[in-house]
Amino acid sequence: MTLTFNPENYKQLLITYLPRVIKTEAENEKALGIVEDLMHRKRTLEEDELYQLLVTLIEKFEQEHYQPNQQNNPESMLLFLLEDSGKSISDLQAVLGSKTAVDEIVQGQTKISPEQARKIAAFFHVDPSIFTE
Repeated sequence: MTLTFNPENYKQLLITYLPRVIKTEAENEKALGIVEDLMHRKRTLEEDELYQLLVTLIEKFEQEHYQPNQQNNPESMLLFLLEDSGKSISDLQAVLGSKTAVDEIVQGQTKISPEQARKIAAFFHVDPSIFTE
């Protein structure tokens, strides 16, 4: 038997929990409580969708509020995206057109230029600003 997503059930969950962008610590705590409850039970497809939505909202809030002074590190972000995507340095070399350029960026010897940031961002389908300091 294949389970199917029921939009009406999901709608009822959304009405019950009213998830929205988290702006305060109290809202974050409330969302964490709901996630904690959902985490420890066998979830329906609709509950799993709500769970994933809340986790995304919590992560966004926590990144903005718990790490505001953290220095943006474009090289680390680049290495993370390479690893996370399963792509290789040679894939990136094809994008930038130079092994030397990639090696210098990865080793922190040179900063990513605005043009390189645009190319890399298009390659990973992310915002170019994550590659600038």
